[in-house]
Amino acid sequence: MGMEFSGGDTGPEALLKASEDLYREVALELVQATQKLRDGELGEVKAAVQAVKDLRAAFQLVMDERTRVDKLRKQVAGVVGGQAGELDFAAARDEIGRRLARLRDAGSGG
Repeated sequence: MGMEFSGGDTGPEALLKASEDLYREVALELVQATQKLRDGELGEVKAAVQAVKDLRAAFQLVMDERTRVDKLRKQVAGVVGGQAGELDFAAARDEIGRRLARLRDAGSGG
């Protein structure tokens, strides 16, 4: 089951983009409602409260999708158990030891 968005995009990155667009849209509504409240239009209180609720929900959606996309990127990159770009000092130390041992065994070829 896949989701298709405008332009034929599918998958988690398309959903993330759609979520970010929704977040920006709701944030703009909140700014407009807040401005109307400052101008004395008290009828906008309900709209402002709803915009805050929508913004919070959209923000959570964006953060959830970013987490999913990052997780999928790590899986695709083959980094499933650890952090991407994490240094393994123990493995590096072992490799250096192996190389030094080879050099010692080779002696002074000169």
